[in-house]
Amino acid sequence: MIVAVAQLAIAVGEVDANQKAAADAIAVAAGLGAGLVVLPELSDSGYVFSSAAEARALASAVPHSATLSQWRALAGEYGLVIAGGFCELGDDGLLYNSAAMVDASGVRARYRKAHLWDAEKAVFTAGNGPPPVVQLEYGRVALMICYDLEFPEWVRLAALDGADLIAAPVNWPVLDAAAADGHPPEVIKARADAAVNAVFVAVADRCGAERGVSWVSGSLIASPSGATLAGPVLADRPTVLAADCDLALARDKRVSEHNDLLADRRPELYQRLTS
Repeated sequence: MIVAVAQLAIAVGEVDANQKAAADAIAVAAGLGAGLVVLPELSDSGYVFSSAAEARALASAVPHSATLSQWRALAGEYGLVIAGGFCELGDDGLLYNSAAMVDASGVRARYRKAHLWDAEKAVFTAGNGPPPVVQLEYGRVALMICYDLEFPEWVRLAALDGADLIAAPVNWPVLDAAAADGHPPEVIKARADAAVNAVFVAVADRCGAERGVSWVSGSLIASPSGATLAGPVLADRPTVLAADCDLALARDKRVSEHNDLLADRRPELYQRLTS
């Protein structure tokens, strides 16, 4: 399957423009033969809210979401699957930093970000469900969002649930200097997630400074060895990356004749991780 990640210039509050940017990127990805396109976190609303009230005014409920309706129509038009972030108003009246996986049939999975970053905690309610793993035509794809990738237990949970690829909408703000190899820590962690779980990881970051916040713009696709198949971009510009990913390769967890990444686990020694 050809996997694409779309790095978009998103502006808070500019929902129509953000949706158009996503639609244009999806068209480019379709032209590259993509079967799966990943869009950034909160790709419809923007990210740097001035208040929870502003976020609420930009949020939409899943049954009535113009963003998800657009994705369904585009998925049907181009014959692909879209995974992206959106601002969700839950049926409980709470706000969620959410992502959905959508094809021509509709929403295949919805996920609410479990690990909220920084000021997100003043706006959103954290989700309580595990990252969903969806069986697609070419393999099994899991969905999580940005800061979730920083928790090895969470990524391993998706791998244990059979994920071949992790689709990760992100908004990575610039925080730290690049590591010695020139790659930001966020990029290194995403590649490590791929390597230690032997899964593909597809990250769609964003670009375009927003209310004084700049972004890593680190969109990438990593192989089960942690090698980069495309990206990271590391440039403040919209772009679409694509790579041919044989998702079946992620089902072989052997790293030597005598070692297997999942079979060698010793859960009885890890009890403190759940306390």
